[in-house]
Parts: sequence; structure tokens; C-alpha cells
Amino acid sequence: MADRKQVSAAIKGVTQAPRKVSLVASLVRGRSVADALTILDHTPKRAALAVKKAIASAKANAVNTHKLDEKSLVVSSLSVTTGTRLKRYRAGARGMAKPYQKKTSHIHVAVSGELKAVKKPAEKSTKLRTANGSAKEEK
Repeated sequence: MADRKQVSAAIKGVTQAPRKVSLVASLVRGRSVADALTILDHTPKRAALAVKKAIASAKANAVNTHKLDEKSLVVSSLSVTTGTRLKRYRAGARGMAKPYQKKTSHIHVAVSGELKAVKKPAEKSTKLRTANGSAKEEK
């Protein structure tokens, strides 16, 4: 078995309560990345889009930057934490202002996978092209 490496991604300031996002996150925790993205495509919750973007970002980091094999990626950890709360006011009875808070979330994803097998570079040929386009071997 090849060496497993862990790559992470985070999305901060999702304008939805962490309790609602955690419900969706628990659906895909511990699954393969391909399965997780398929499940999130068919989940009828608004939080599914934010979790899907976080997992897709971690997948892109793993494949493009760290050269991990796309088929071996697994969601190793997925956590949802509370973000900043925006304090707002709503009109109340008899001219009063009623306070409320808009909750936000931070989504942290870590995917792990195996490194891609490194291919050996092909040997360079010693053929030369002539002016008319035909190839001839160098001696």
C-alpha cells in the first residue's frame, strides 16, 4: 500500500446556522469523495451546496497541488464550527427594537489519499527531420 497523505480545505462565513450544516455534513463523513459528491447532489438541503463546494475544493487541492490519486480520495474529517454572529434588530411592538442574531458557519474538510504512481519519462529518439518532412536516423 502506498503512502497516504492528508489535504485540507476550509470555507468560512457560510450564512447558515452550524446546526443545519452539521446535519448535511454527517451524511458524507468518512465516505469516498466520489460518493460524497453524488450524495450531496441529491440532498434537498441548502447546506448541501456549501458542503459540496468544500469537498470539491479539497479534492482539487489534493489532485492538482499534491498529486494524489483521484480514485483513492476519502473524506477523512469534516467539521462544522460556529462563525461570527451578525447582530441585527427587528421592529417590535410599541416602537421597540427586538434583537436577533444571524448565525454563520465555518466548514473544514480533510481528504486523504494515495500518491499517484510516477511515470518514467520516455526515451528521446535520435531521429532527425529533414526539410521535406521525412525522418532519418542520426549516425
